[in-house]
Amino acid sequence: MPIRRWKSLFVCGACLLTAGLGHAAFFEDDEARQAIRDLRQRVEKVRIDQSSSQDEHGRGLLELQRQMELLRSDMAAMRGVNEKMTKELADLQQRHRDDLQSLSERLVNFEPSKVTVDGVEFSVGPAEKRDYEAALAVFRKGDFQLAQTLFTGFLSRYPATGYAQTARFWLGNAQYATRAYKESMVSFRTLIAKNPEHLRAPEAVLSVANCQLELKDTKGARSTLTDLIKAYPQSEAAIAARERLASLK
Repeated sequence: MPIRRWKSLFVCGACLLTAGLGHAAFFEDDEARQAIRDLRQRVEKVRIDQSSSQDEHGRGLLELQRQMELLRSDMAAMRGVNEKMTKELADLQQRHRDDLQSLSERLVNFEPSKVTVDGVEFSVGPAEKRDYEAALAVFRKGDFQLAQTLFTGFLSRYPATGYAQTARFWLGNAQYATRAYKESMVSFRTLIAKNPEHLRAPEAVLSVANCQLELKDTKGARSTLTDLIKAYPQSEAAIAARERLASLK
């Protein structure tokens, strides 16, 4: 084979070898670039996933915070309702106590009570007790005319009252003070007739005698005083009667 041909073959072979190596390098570069692209894509995916995870975590925290705010708001509302209910309950209990107190006070105004007057104990109603005490207070002030009106009205309104004989005694005295001697004797004699054992009976008999003396009935007065000493010898009125009889002689 001529040398020139060998050279040609060598050159051709070298070109083919070079071309083959260049082609292999070209494929190796593509794979490297693809690997880089794949790596970049994975990195980007990880970054996106991390960002998405952070966003979800942030949203979760915001939702949790929102729920906590709602819970605090609900608790505050419940505290407000509880405080309101507690106050309303306290107000209701106070009104209930006030109503009971008011009812109790009203009932007292209708309930009878025990009193002892001139050694006698008896039951009286509130109005009855109030009217008697009002009449007696007027008598003690010296308004004898008004006292007569009040005691007369009292005996008319409460004919069966336990105050009856005592009221007649003070009525008789009020009449005597206004020189209504005949009316005064009627009041005293009614007391004596209805209850001769009454604590005021001896004084009532002595008052009858005084009315008789004012009416110039000396004989009648002397008889009344004598009867007083016989009926109530141990009384203070009997002592006064003896002195009065002595003065009449």
